[in-house]
Amino acid sequence: MIERYCRAQMAELWSLENRYNAWLKVELAVCEAWYEKGRIDPQSMEEIRTRVAIDVDRIAEIEEVTRHDVIAFLTSLEEKVGPASRFIHLGCTSSDIVDTANALLLVEAGERILEGFDALLASLKNFVEKYRGLICMGRTHGIHAEPTTYSLKFAGFYAEFKRHKERFEAALEDVRVGKLSGAVGTYTVLSPDIEERACEILGLRPDTISSQIVQRDRYAHYFTALALAAGGFERICTELRHLQRTEVHEVEEGFGKGQKGSSAMPHKKNPISAENMCGLSRLIRTNALASMENQALWHERDISHSSVERVIMPDSTILMDYVLHRLIFLLDGLRVIPRNVERNLWGSYGLFFSQRVLTALVDHGLPRQEAYVMVQECAMQSWESEEKFPDIVRRNEKISALLSDEVLDCVFDLSYYTRYEQMILDRVFE
Repeated sequence: MIERYCRAQMAELWSLENRYNAWLKVELAVCEAWYEKGRIDPQSMEEIRTRVAIDVDRIAEIEEVTRHDVIAFLTSLEEKVGPASRFIHLGCTSSDIVDTANALLLVEAGERILEGFDALLASLKNFVEKYRGLICMGRTHGIHAEPTTYSLKFAGFYAEFKRHKERFEAALEDVRVGKLSGAVGTYTVLSPDIEERACEILGLRPDTISSQIVQRDRYAHYFTALALAAGGFERICTELRHLQRTEVHEVEEGFGKGQKGSSAMPHKKNPISAENMCGLSRLIRTNALASMENQALWHERDISHSSVERVIMPDSTILMDYVLHRLIFLLDGLRVIPRNVERNLWGSYGLFFSQRVLTALVDHGLPRQEAYVMVQECAMQSWESEEKFPDIVRRNEKISALLSDEVLDCVFDLSYYTRYEQMILDRVFE
């Protein structure tokens, strides 16, 4: 099912061939920098430019012997280029190439994820506009609280995902660095100006200081930003799951022709998309923990981070791309059922007016705790008798002696709860 929602380009980005192509871009950028400095002669540089090519199968064959992927990659290039290949990888260590290439891949993946955030924000904004003014029951602890609107409910998600996008943009800039400083970061053969020029060619900036690697707090920033967004996915999907419960049934996921909900029960229409995304969000968050575990390495580096990153880099970015587009698909096809929204609003007999009655009594001069007990007694009577709360309040002799019919008419005006809706939305979308 993942192919339905995830663009093929994101998976292709992490293919072995594309990974080698990223390595090659870095090697060529270093060669170009050396060429500009006069270290590589024009003929050799031309041979490097025209003869280098990636042969995935040949690299795999060589790696069977070398047990080292970068050496296998370089050996394959030597076979293609010939004598001029002596200039390829000049002064570099494996991590110079791998970490700088990682930046290229993470940035490209990140820019696609940002496009997904933009599309999701547009979908949420359309939803907010579509259901502006639709009053619904707000719930705390799962229990009826006070009315809100569907616009405000989903504007909250919009504001959150706007923050997720901003956090991820900052994380993306944090990994937009290259490292070409040699075995322990001291430029034994390379030089800072070679690093700076090669990074410029690649559209990166040089890391301020590196050991043999780019420090992994940068990567942890990237993956924890994704993890926070995954928490946002689970939050909105948990809301959508609750709203689809039979007892609530205010919304429904799109249900295609021929779709089945259960192998045993033909009546079932389940919130499968929201459930799937809740599960996948947990995977993205788990990978963030792995990225943080990668921060502490031995001395200038060890290799314990490498195996982890070969998994979490493609997995987290592909999953994020998938969940973004699946959530857009869900929101755009979501069916809201206004009659059920209204039914649920009044399903607790108008008890949500209790704070308005309490406040009116306090404004009249009654001590708050005394007013609270009076209103609570009416509320409990409404719960037990299933009679409308406003009717019980109007019959209550103590309350009616203090609050006129005109005041109570104002207290029980439903539009009171939406008077700031537009102001809040303007603040969200400014």
